[in-house]
Amino acid sequence: MIAERDRHAASPVHETALDCVEAGIEAADPGRAIRDGVTLEGDRLTVDGDAYDLGDFEEVVLLGGGKAAGAVAVELESILGDRLAGGAVVVPDPVEELEGGRVAVFVGGHPLPDEGSVEGARRLLELADDSDERTLVLAVVTGGGSATLAAPAEGLSLADLRATTEALLDAGVDIDGINAVRKHVSAIKGGLLARAAAPATVVGLLVSDVVGDDPAVIASGPTAPDGTTYDDALAVLDGNGVAVPEAVRRHLEAGAAGRRPETPRAGDPIFDQVTNRVLLNNWTALAAARDVAADRGYSPCVVSSRLRGEAREAALFHAAVAEEVASTGNPVAAPGALLSGGELTVTV
Repeated sequence: MIAERDRHAASPVHETALDCVEAGIEAADPGRAIRDGVTLEGDRLTVDGDAYDLGDFEEVVLLGGGKAAGAVAVELESILGDRLAGGAVVVPDPVEELEGGRVAVFVGGHPLPDEGSVEGARRLLELADDSDERTLVLAVVTGGGSATLAAPAEGLSLADLRATTEALLDAGVDIDGINAVRKHVSAIKGGLLARAAAPATVVGLLVSDVVGDDPAVIASGPTAPDGTTYDDALAVLDGNGVAVPEAVRRHLEAGAAGRRPETPRAGDPIFDQVTNRVLLNNWTALAAARDVAADRGYSPCVVSSRLRGEAREAALFHAAVAEEVASTGNPVAAPGALLSGGELTVTV
């Protein structure tokens, strides 16, 4: 699983560290999460404890995007078989297991969107628009979906989205700020996929790679109410000194002035038939790594599953905690294993 593992495994301590990493990766396998959390018995489809009678629907459609969407789609297609009418996912790499199947695969760019991202996102919107109250939509929303699902808002181009995303990344803006902007220059993010699918029943299957697992942040929340505004998006740009194409600036200013509709808020009736379930997150991986460390005789301590900020600063902090363990036995007695997860940034 780890390239050149033998070269890195210089001691039993290194071996344990590598085993912890591998255990976390295995636990975070999205296919495994679907196998554990989704079952079909007769007409009864159960998703993370919630049951749906497929007899109540004329068709089941799968829509999705992000780095884990392909693996999730493979498992769902296997579980549902011919109960699945069709669908589409937009992923960074081809998915051989889906070739010739019921789910169309579009390859979209990551971390910067490309033509495939636009084509795939527009196809998802078309399928969502075709849905009605007798449709069950399984919406696979995973990390990376903000880039792979890139349908520009009216009046904007792919080039505008790429330049804006690159500027936000280079400025070291956190994921909440980045997504506040991306949701307001998109035709699919910020609850707009749910709006297109209404009045269908939508079940969001979420694989989280963001701190706090907020459905509105994961892949910029295509199936979740949006708590940010055009004003917030402008504040992110101005507060971080981010220069964006003039078309983007005009679009956001028009929205802030009330000349463009806002993304849907909590309480909007379009979410009456929407349920979002987080099936996998950072803690899933950390818990598995912690168990390996304990099995090897270490005192494990999960420092945080919500780490954020500059990577170099986080590194200094963790070194300081390790020194404290060795010196005073706090926060755990030596030999200790310190584990953290989250989403760090690097200012270019």
